[in-house]
Amino acid sequence: MNKKELINSGKVKSVFTSDNPDEVIIEFRDDMTAGDGERKEVMDNKGSYNAIISSKIFKVLEENGIATQFIDLPEPNVMVAKKLEMIPIEVIVRNIATGSLVRKYPIADGTRLDPPVVQMDFKADEYHDPMLNDSLIKALGIATQEEIDILTEKALKINEILTKFFADVGIILVDYKVEFGKDKEGNILLGDEISPDGCRLWDSETLEMLDKELFRKGKDDEVMAAYIEVYNRVIPDDEKVI
Repeated sequence: MNKKELINSGKVKSVFTSDNPDEVIIEFRDDMTAGDGERKEVMDNKGSYNAIISSKIFKVLEENGIATQFIDLPEPNVMVAKKLEMIPIEVIVRNIATGSLVRKYPIADGTRLDPPVVQMDFKADEYHDPMLNDSLIKALGIATQEEIDILTEKALKINEILTKFFADVGIILVDYKVEFGKDKEGNILLGDEISPDGCRLWDSETLEMLDKELFRKGKDDEVMAAYIEVYNRVIPDDEKVI
């Protein structure tokens, strides 16, 4: 495994070409950002915890019929993955109303959403990730109606699997975002990551936050303890590497 050319350097990850033209190498950095990258800090081993948690979740999803880009985790913060043409949509699934949902709509914080709310946002920092609907997605040429339906179906299936996965270790999956891409055959696969950076996770008993929301609220000294707590709960002892 050799990193070659840098393809993309995002807010918290860098993507490189590899010796295999159908694979990429994703480096999870220790950066933590908020507000479209306006606030940034570096937190020790944050990249490794996210990469390990995300790899575990991808494996669980693969075992339950969700195809992902994950191939291997040769180093704690380095993932080998299938090369995808990413679809510029963040698919957000909400099980409990909180955050922007209660700021923008007349719904009480903490309301359980049944069925879950599926939201799609345009992944573009320069436009501040505005919300999309089917008509806008098609007008922008981002996806067809068939592809929109596939994204929704996959996101809800992921929600079903992960709600139970986290519940089994005493965590409530409040909401989360996922991203998808197409492989060289045109198949839609789950990509990017699923970690405390892109999920709202609450302790089942105390309702304490175990995710990036702590950073957004300025509780920087609590962030890594929360990420490590998630790591300790979802990664079996015989799979721990840090």
